[in-house]
Amino acid sequence: MSLIITDECINCDVCEPECPNNAISQGEEIYEINPDLCTQCVGHYDEPQCQQVCPVDCIPLDPNHPETQEALHQKYLIISGKA
Repeated sequence: MSLIITDECINCDVCEPECPNNAISQGEEIYEINPDLCTQCVGHYDEPQCQQVCPVDCIPLDPNHPETQEALHQKYLIISGKA
């Protein structure tokens, strides 16, 4: 699954620069994650970096975008140009 930022986001600006896929951007009110770019950091890190730095723990799995680890890895390969 990709991740999602909930409305508990305080716009602290720490998650956006941590995303290796540039999946996080400022939305109208809070930061948003593009599910087409989010790989939960598969291929880059062992754990999602945005979750690691979020001070309010508002970045859970997005139930609307279920993906297997293999699907996340394939997405990483495509995004990084290694496919």
